Amino acid sequence: MATKHTYKFCFGPWNISEGGDPYGPPTRPPQTFDWKLAKLKRLGFDAMMFHDDDAVPDIDNKSGQQIRKEAKELKKRLDDLGVAAEMVAPRLWFSPMTIDGAYTSNDPKCRKYAIDRSLRCIDIANCLDTDLIVLWLAREGSYLRESKNGRRSVELLVAAIDKMLGHDKKVRISIEPKPNEPMDIAYIPTIGHALAVAQLTGDPKRVGCLIESAHALLAGLDPADEIDFACAFGKLWSLHLNDQNGLKFDQDKPFGSNNLRVAFNQVRALERNGYGKRGEYVCFDVHPFRTTKKEHWLDHLVNSRRTFLQLVRKARTFNEKQAQQLISDRNYQALDQMVLEHLMRG
Repeated sequence: MATKHTYKFCFGPWNISEGGDPYGPPTRPPQTFDWKLAKLKRLGFDAMMFHDDDAVPDIDNKSGQQIRKEAKELKKRLDDLGVAAEMVAPRLWFSPMTIDGAYTSNDPKCRKYAIDRSLRCIDIANCLDTDLIVLWLAREGSYLRESKNGRRSVELLVAAIDKMLGHDKKVRISIEPKPNEPMDIAYIPTIGHALAVAQLTGDPKRVGCLIESAHALLAGLDPADEIDFACAFGKLWSLHLNDQNGLKFDQDKPFGSNNLRVAFNQVRALERNGYGKRGEYVCFDVHPFRTTKKEHWLDHLVNSRRTFLQLVRKARTFNEKQAQQLISDRNYQALDQMVLEHLMRG
């Protein structure tokens, strides 16, 4: 087992959502960004994740000079509160320019827009003193297989990433894969795909990945295996822990709320790989249930962190010697029961 260390925690402003979904309106009044930021440290979190337009609202209608000015003002507010910026991600799935994709759009003007906005995102990250850019390739796919060429789309993705790597020699690109939603067919659905694309770029050492529990489950994979796979390459640079009930839409349920054993094994994987020792954060990409009242608005974040820390304790007190003896004897029935009883024990 890896040497014990202390984890640092993170969430994004979108994780305090208002309860709207495709079938109904919000169920809670909106809260300001300042309100969300003020709550972060009090809840035991150390950093905030940002989309580019979380950091600089209305980014498409501002000059580069104005964007840098506002990002520097935000950095001062973060410093005053003792909050770090974990990463910045270009939000490339809202714009009318990305209806048919961003980097893989069939329209060259739209591809240029996506790259230009990504470079602005890097400028914001520099102002916020983070070198980590996350790419959730939300619309890099298709609704119709015949509408795009899969190989050409991979080449376009690599060309876009190379532009970003060339824009700043210190920046790291972390790809967050997902098999579906909002696009029906995603070109980079798993961590294996993300790391393969990294090898095609001009500087593979600066291209890694971000694992989200729900995205792995939606791909029919075990999140703990995805963590181990990414760590085998030294490429797990960020993490979104949550939970998921089957192959539905991306639910972003509180960590461990659906399958505690799957959550336990994710924590064990993080522990044995020493995740967090190099400054990485444990981020919770979770949302409150639509039924949540405003006075309980932050419980999903508090509960996810609490569950994680309890599972760290469970991972660190798991009898590895006894487990190895059962493994050597191929007594997996006893190992199975050992895990269950360990999780049920107070």
